[in-house]
Amino acid sequence: MPWWSWRPGPASGGDSETRSRITVEGAVRVGLPAPRQPEEECPGGEHPLIADMPATVEPVTLRRICDALDLLDVRYLADGDGNLLAMWERHAVLVTLEGPDDEILVLRARPHATVPPDWADRAYRVVNEWNHTRRFCKAYVGDATERGQLPIYAELQVPLAAGTHDALLVELLDCGAAVSTSFVDWLHDEGALL
Repeated sequence: MPWWSWRPGPASGGDSETRSRITVEGAVRVGLPAPRQPEEECPGGEHPLIADMPATVEPVTLRRICDALDLLDVRYLADGDGNLLAMWERHAVLVTLEGPDDEILVLRARPHATVPPDWADRAYRVVNEWNHTRRFCKAYVGDATERGQLPIYAELQVPLAAGTHDALLVELLDCGAAVSTSFVDWLHDEGALL
């Protein structure tokens, strides 16, 4: 199932029938999210072309990332320094390799909207709720911009020094794109921050 048709499950704030049962006292959630059930589906993973990909483990390169994004139909811009930027209506996702040997795959999402400085406490509570109840991307409040606004980020980092095969690389990028979209939608809707 491609990322644009992914339906969130309990770990990502799905519909009320699958969402974790958490009581709310004031602005703080009390209780742990419900554990995942083995029969629940994970997002992504159903790409007909992935089955035909060789299972050869190779180093992760920018070229391989570009090929995987092309396969996923994610449009991006390249800056010439090893950074790729994919843009959506409400957010952008930076895709790059970091670390001393470019061995860490990084997907860093940033909503276009920012938060005024007087909402800082609320922003920290909202991203902490995301981190407590969701999987894959960690969220954080960034440093103030030149205009004094606070950017919000979601980030997925995966160390791949040992390399990976194409199908796993596609799955990681698909997951990062899906979760970043869910994160931004959640910030606008349920999180009520943007």
